[in-house]
Amino acid sequence: MSGAFRRRLPGHHHRGGVTGIVLAAGAATRFGGGKAVARFQGERLVDRAVATLTVGGCDRVLVVVGALDVGAVHHAILVLNSDWQTGMGSSLRAGLSAARDAEAVVVTLVDQPLIGAEAVKRLVEAWRDGAPIAVAVYEGRRAHPVLFGREAVADLLPTLTGDAGARDFLASRPDVVAVDCTDTGRPDDVDTVEALRRLSP
Repeated sequence: MSGAFRRRLPGHHHRGGVTGIVLAAGAATRFGGGKAVARFQGERLVDRAVATLTVGGCDRVLVVVGALDVGAVHHAILVLNSDWQTGMGSSLRAGLSAARDAEAVVVTLVDQPLIGAEAVKRLVEAWRDGAPIAVAVYEGRRAHPVLFGREAVADLLPTLTGDAGARDFLASRPDVVAVDCTDTGRPDDVDTVEALRRLSP
């Protein structure tokens, strides 16, 4: 099967397809709260993240929420993390648990609006080519999004505690495939209102 043909296969060709997960449960205290619904180029950050995953090839998208009522999010399913205060680990666990029927999951953060859909597409393609875990790399540095195949998710779930997220897990795995996404966007965090303002044209 040629690579060009394989890229056209719909996600549901794989049982359970590919699920995108947006982590948006934190209180965003440095931002002053309300980060997920802050606007960048006229669009809420949460909606922008969902669109990035959808256009990138995810069959469905989950948004993990906690501290903030984000209201309706089109083309996404909200997942409540009632333990959001404990950190990103619990949010990732909530999202992965809700996506347990997926063949693969693509995880991104709500506060990185310059990440492009092309990065998601490249991770999905790497997974279809056999990568159990694929990580976007920008100028040699690992960042988001990150893709985990079903078996990797099963290994990751028991390790998620506190605020570490998947970093230690990824560092321990020799089978992580780095996917260069330098030309697709930038993984800049917007931890403050000023940081978001600086990204805006």
